[in-house]
This record gives sequence, structure tokens and C-alpha cells, in this order.
Amino acid sequence: MSEKSSSRRRVAGSYFMSLMSIALVLFLLGIFALLMLHAHKLSNYLKENIGFEIVMNSNVKEANILKLQSELDAMPAVKSTEYITKEEAIRRLSEDLGEDFLQWLGNEENPLLPSIDVRFNADWANNDSIVALQTQLLKNSDVKEIYYQKSLVGLINQNVRRIGFALMVASVVLLIIAITLIRNTIRLSIYSKRFLVRSMQLVGATPAYIRRPFIRSGISQGFFGAVIADAMLALLLYGLMQRIPELTFVQDYKLIIGIFVGIILLGILLGGLSTRLALRKYLHADIDRLYA
Repeated sequence: MSEKSSSRRRVAGSYFMSLMSIALVLFLLGIFALLMLHAHKLSNYLKENIGFEIVMNSNVKEANILKLQSELDAMPAVKSTEYITKEEAIRRLSEDLGEDFLQWLGNEENPLLPSIDVRFNADWANNDSIVALQTQLLKNSDVKEIYYQKSLVGLINQNVRRIGFALMVASVVLLIIAITLIRNTIRLSIYSKRFLVRSMQLVGATPAYIRRPFIRSGISQGFFGAVIADAMLALLLYGLMQRIPELTFVQDYKLIIGIFVGIILLGILLGGLSTRLALRKYLHADIDRLYA
């Protein structure tokens, strides 16, 4: 009785260790997927907040400004616009200076000009697109000049390309490592049961019959390992959002749910496939190789 109990404890311990190994590997893979997601969202957030200020002439009618604003809003490149009147410009400047700017002008007219602040969609936030729009807008006689930080736009896009390439290479390497580790973990689990496979063959069990319980076990390990990985990822993400509230601005919960579902599907796929590949070795092995 104690021998059976000891055997069950060993089997349960082996299953648990295999399960946790798979969970940890999928957890690391999930962390990297979330890192890539947030890096992409952050780069888009930065691009979409690049300033592009259209300064209007002082004598332009407000109706013309509103018409230009509506034309900009209809463009696919533009995410949002904001019309800043001369009065609003004075109010903002006074807030920045901490005192009333107009008191220094005496009876002078407000020198600030009305303007339109433009924010671009991420795919259009590059120097080529901005220059093309700038050229088009400067043909409008109501527009005096246009301001934007050309060097900043180029720097952001250059760094985003570099980071994107580095993350892509690292993701491929990490995926290969994850597949290898999960496969080796399950292979060790099958190795400990190789004599059971031989016993089932000796009593006439077909390969399909032998594979069935092992593949079910591999799939269940992959599934429950992925569920544990998802739970750890959810706790990690919750903790980070509590400590860094700004992360909420770059969250995309549909993509996050997609990552969680993808981890479960990957766990099931790798668990079942790795088990089948590991079993193939022992289903066709000579008796001498079982002791190797």
C-alpha cells in the first residue's frame, strides 16, 4: 500500500513539476508579448501627440478657420484638431507665465494669432506626410505659417523602427526557446513512463490506443499551464497599472485578451504535439534503447 502511495506521489510530483515548467515558460512568453504590445501602443501614442500648429493670419474670418478645421478633420491622416482663438491663446500664455500677459501691453492689441493644433494618426506621423500636408496648407492665403518639430518627428520614427526590429528578433528567439523548453519538459515526463509504454505494447495495445491517454495528459498540462501563466500575467499587469496609472492610456484590452487566449492555444498545441513527438521515439524503440 505504501509502495502504491509512494508511486502516486512520484507521478503527481512529476506532473506538477512539468505543469509549473510549462506555466513559467508560457508566462515569460506572455510577458514578452505584453511588452511588444505596450511598446507598439506607446510608439503610436507618442506619434499621435506630435504637435503641428497652423498659424492663421490676423485678419482671417472665423468662418474660414472653421471651414479649414472641418477639411482637416475629414483627412485620413488627421486624428484630431483644436481651434485656438486669440483669446484662448492669451489665457494659456498667462497660465504658463503665472500672470496676466495683457497688462504688459497696455492699450496694444492682442498680438497673438488664432491657430489650429493638429494631431496625426500614427501611420501618417512622419516627415514625408507632414511636409506634403504643409505644402498643401501653405497654398491657402489664410495660413500665415506652420510650426512642427521636424527633428523630433524623425527621431521618434527612427527609434521606433530600431526598437521594433530588436523586439521582432528577440520574439523569434524567445519563441524558439519556449518551444524547445516545453518539448524537453514533456519529453522528460514521457521518458519516466517509457516502461509503461513497453508494457502496453507487450499486451497488444495499438500505437493509437497508447498515444491517446498520453496526448490527453500533454494537452491538459499545456492547458492548465497556460491558465496558470495567464493568471500570473493578469496579476502582474494589475500590479503595474496600480503602480503606474499612466499605463491605462496605452491599454488595448481586446489585444490583451487575444494574448491570453493565444497563450492557452499555444499551451494546448505544444503540449499535444510535443507529447506525440516524444512518444514516437519509444513506440518504435528497441528494448535496449529503453535503458539508454
